[in-house]
This record gives sequence, C-alpha cells and structure tokens, in this order.
Amino acid sequence: PLGRLGASVTGIDPLEDNIRTADQHKSFDPVLAKRIQYKSSSLEEIVEECMETFDVIVASEVVEHVADLEMFIKCCSRVLKPEGSLFITTINKTQLSYVLGIVVAEKIIGIVPEGTHEWEKFVPPEELERLLESNGFSVKTVNGMLYNPLSGSWSWMESTSINYAMHAVKSGARGQSSPTDALSEMESEQPLAAAGTTM
Repeated sequence: PLGRLGASVTGIDPLEDNIRTADQHKSFDPVLAKRIQYKSSSLEEIVEECMETFDVIVASEVVEHVADLEMFIKCCSRVLKPEGSLFITTINKTQLSYVLGIVVAEKIIGIVPEGTHEWEKFVPPEELERLLESNGFSVKTVNGMLYNPLSGSWSWMESTSINYAMHAVKSGARGQSSPTDALSEMESEQPLAAAGTTM
C-alpha cells in the first residue's frame, strides 16, 4: 500500500526465503518494482547505514518475535527522522490472546504453523507504550484489532485484549514536515523513504 501511494519502500526480513518471495511478488507490478527494495537483514544490522533515513517504519506482527524489544525500539528511533512515525501491530499478553493466538490459531485451526508464537514475548500495550516513551517517542494512538479467519479480514475494535495497533512519533525539531504531510505531498514531489519490517 505505501508503494502504491508513492512512497519509496525498504522492506527487511532476516530470512532470505521471505525476501525471495517478496521480490517475486513485486516483479508482477512494474510500478512497485521501481519503488520497493528488499533486504535480507535485521533492523539492528542496517542501523549504521540508515541513521535518520526513514519517515515511517511499519513493524506489523514483528515485536512479538524479536529477542530484545527495547533494543528493537532503540534501533527504530535511530533510523527514523525526527518526527518520524512508527506503526506497530502486535498481540497483547492476556489469557484471551493466548487461547486465540496460540491454542486456536496454531493448534486447532492452523492459521499459522505451530510454534510461531511464544507467550513470553507477547507484550501488553501499557508496556510497549512505556518502552516507546522512555526512548523518545510520543504515543498518539492505540486501537484494538480483530481478525476474522472466515473472511481473512481485519477490523478495528475498542478492546485491545487480543491484537492491537499503536502509532508513535519520534521527538524532533519543530518546523519539519510531518509524515502525514509527506504522504499527502507524495504525488507531486519526490517520494520520501519509508521502511517496513516483516517477519
């Protein structure tokens, strides 16, 4: 979606097989092929070469898999421009999320392979918000999310007891264009870089 909006996108994943699949997918769309590049790498590995490079980072269903969550957030801060946006979707650490995210999704329905998730790495929104704010971010929005396995679609909901999305903004100097302004100007100006991390 970011590429179709005009953004220049860098997608990273530590697994080379996932990168090959992503490269094959983008090859079907010549427009996206010019706007998207993929790297087989972790976020930690690209920090030095990408300091304050990106306007936006999308970490969708990522943080519940990282070994060191605070280090991951620190790396996000280092590669984001001042006032850059970080969008995170992940799984809350509740009894309900354990039942639905592990027992049902992995063991009963098999939406994802068994062993995909580790209960110990699920993170409550309060903890994630604390980590973000202690590393120079301001949390703007937290929304609950619900997955419908029959339709394969997501919808917003008030409760964050299962899945949730969080938007945070890195602190920075005033007077710079915000990511929202950048997205609205992409069709008429040179697209700004956006980073997506996947697992």
